[in-house]
Amino acid sequence: MRDLFFGTGIAHTVLLFAVVIASGLWLGRFKVKGVSIGTTWILFLGILLSHFGFRGDPVVLSFMKDFGLILFVFSIGLQVGPGFFQSFKKGGVTMNLLAASMILLAVLVTLAIHWITGESLVTMVGVMSGAVTNTPGLGAAQQTLSDAMVASGETKDAAAVAASGLASAYAVAYPIGVLGVIFLVILLKGIFKIDLDHEKQQLEQEEKGSHESARRMHCAVENPAIFDKPLHEVVGDMSDKFVVSRIMRDGEISIPGPDTILHQGDKVLIVTSQNHVDAVRIIFGEEIPMHLSDWVEKDEHYVTRRLSITKSSLTGKHLRDLHIRTNYGVSVTRVMRTGVELVARPNLILQMGDNILVVGPEEGINRVAELVGNKPEHLSHPNLVPIFFGIALGVIFGSLPIRFPGIPQPVKLGLAGGPLIISILLGHFGPKWKITTYTTLSANMMLREIGISFFLAAVGLGAGETFVSAVMNGGYWWILYGALITLVPVFVTGLVARLVFKFNFYQICGLLSGGTTDPAVLAFAQGAYGTDYTSINYATVYPLTMFLRVLAAQLLVLFAIA
Repeated sequence: MRDLFFGTGIAHTVLLFAVVIASGLWLGRFKVKGVSIGTTWILFLGILLSHFGFRGDPVVLSFMKDFGLILFVFSIGLQVGPGFFQSFKKGGVTMNLLAASMILLAVLVTLAIHWITGESLVTMVGVMSGAVTNTPGLGAAQQTLSDAMVASGETKDAAAVAASGLASAYAVAYPIGVLGVIFLVILLKGIFKIDLDHEKQQLEQEEKGSHESARRMHCAVENPAIFDKPLHEVVGDMSDKFVVSRIMRDGEISIPGPDTILHQGDKVLIVTSQNHVDAVRIIFGEEIPMHLSDWVEKDEHYVTRRLSITKSSLTGKHLRDLHIRTNYGVSVTRVMRTGVELVARPNLILQMGDNILVVGPEEGINRVAELVGNKPEHLSHPNLVPIFFGIALGVIFGSLPIRFPGIPQPVKLGLAGGPLIISILLGHFGPKWKITTYTTLSANMMLREIGISFFLAAVGLGAGETFVSAVMNGGYWWILYGALITLVPVFVTGLVARLVFKFNFYQICGLLSGGTTDPAVLAFAQGAYGTDYTSINYATVYPLTMFLRVLAAQLLVLFAIA
């Protein structure tokens, strides 16, 4: 029992993690004036226990920190992947330029402190990495420093001591990097008097618009140009713009097929998007005052059901490939994906987990249900093969050296940037490549929360040993330096994003947390303000930011020892 509570073995380390994470999450429930730092409590409890000698096995700490970060960023990538490239069309380029500007400001503040105070630039690189909570940047700077010192004739021991000095400066500045950005997020919310409900409604409206959400239209066939013509000839190249769900003729309702002849006075129920309403009116005629109930009450021979696509083999197939209307006499009117209604266009790529709204005879719908699976309980089984295969690819990709002319040491994206990029690509292109990456929201949240908890606990337990001693031996100035490196660029970027570019508050939260490569701030914003919208913007700027942060740290070290 003594080894369990005061030793350094695996069981002792696991016990420490359990106590730190459970206690930190419990403290995160308490709010002061409606604000809580949430899971960040895990970091500070880890520092506290580590200071008093409860540190665990260093190998396990290193593994848990890296693996936790991988799980966290990979789950975010899978979640935001489907809408990632769409986000670039809605300001992603501007957001990345702002993130790059924030990095440049941080470098300039670091250099200014070095020139004004005379503090070692190597030490300031450690402070900067901690101030922006960029662990890969610290690791890259340490490796660059060690390699350069050994190459210049220094001993490996001397290089190790110099590298540990970087880690001490990083540990002192890290808490300021976390708390500073959280403080500024809260401050910006107060300065601009943010109404969270209003901001959320704005994003929801933009999201619906970007997905071309479904809209019903009731039209009478009044265009003489389409009288007595088959539906496929009338629709022509517009087949991916709208769906003719049902047709009413002499009080009788039927589901039209490609060869259905349209007559003057026919009434049609059409599902389209707001962008194509005018085109539908031109083709068929003006809308008529009807309600959905007018179709339902007279539609005695047809039923409407929602079916779940639970067969992984359908992932990546186009809706037209199923031939549902031709083979089963059933019409697909809408597709529901992650709470958004999409027009059932023939070229729509299906994903496991989609729900389709179908109309037709009961027998035909039952056969369609067999075709798509329609067994929602199957969705609760996670698809672990793509997840771990993606993690493996991400680790390999993040470890690839990227060389630049004139820079002696290669740059790497690391164990955070590599898996994030791969998970985004899987989330976006997976269905097109017929790779099933579907996970339920609860499973994704579980991976994410476990990952960030492991990461914060490992960082805290690893930093506490030298934290107090470094502060007492003059390192208290590093706290001030780190605060300046954190606060000045982040505050300026937040002001410019809101005042100049009119960014939504949740977009600003994602920009600031991704621009500082700070998963703790992202976790705080999502927990305190009750939304996942920040994740998309976090992932939008994170890959470029990670690369630039790592590159900047290495360049400053090379500049310092030149």
